[in-house]
Amino acid sequence: MNRYFVYFSYLGSNYHGWQIQPNAHTVQAALEKGIGLIHQEKIALTAAGRTDAGVHAKMMVAHFDTVEKWDKRSFIHRMNMVLPNDIGVFDLKAVKADAHARFDAEKRTYQYLICKAKNPFLYKRAYQYNHKLDVDAMNAAAKLLLGEKDFSCFSKSRTQTFTNNCNIYFAAWKWDGELLVFTITANRFLRNMVRAIVGTLIEVGEDKRKVESIPALIKAKKRSESGMSVSADGLYLNHIEYPENCFINEN
Repeated sequence: MNRYFVYFSYLGSNYHGWQIQPNAHTVQAALEKGIGLIHQEKIALTAAGRTDAGVHAKMMVAHFDTVEKWDKRSFIHRMNMVLPNDIGVFDLKAVKADAHARFDAEKRTYQYLICKAKNPFLYKRAYQYNHKLDVDAMNAAAKLLLGEKDFSCFSKSRTQTFTNNCNIYFAAWKWDGELLVFTITANRFLRNMVRAIVGTLIEVGEDKRKVESIPALIKAKKRSESGMSVSADGLYLNHIEYPENCFINEN
């Protein structure tokens, strides 16, 4: 049996998230159908995480097992021929038999895009928000998120996680042309965490919440005390990092 990591990207606007669900159009179902079409083999994918409905991914990774030894170039070409236009495969890597797309991921990076003016070309691809924001204050608040903490205040309730502790390595806002981009990197994320953080930091930017209130908010561990969960339209899973010892050197 051979195990592979498949790397792919997608626009999430037309999907009810990553995970297969009854009577719902999902990214996982589309990928598994595509593999079945080109290899006549029923393949189950295990992803690095679950993106919610409408969330995009510039890089998602999933692992699968197969009795076949697959050629990377052929696999990528054939998959992209059968997949919908809003999903694209860009890499395939042979990994060790116990490598796991979710549990072996060391770092995950998300980005959230805010567009300050109405732009039809960014419809459902960025959060269109035209209020004035104090980006310096938002960055000061973002710095207070760094480190390993219990982030229950930014998590949906009644989730099936064994801990709400996460280690955030980087969190910052930066202008990129007309877009205000929030980048955040952590070892793991809770469900709805990034969207709740962005909503809270927007309140800081509007001067509805003080920078110095963030530590107390985290300590309180109450989702009801943090900001709104912003639209899924602007959220992208941007990058996932794995240790080198996961991979098989085929050279």
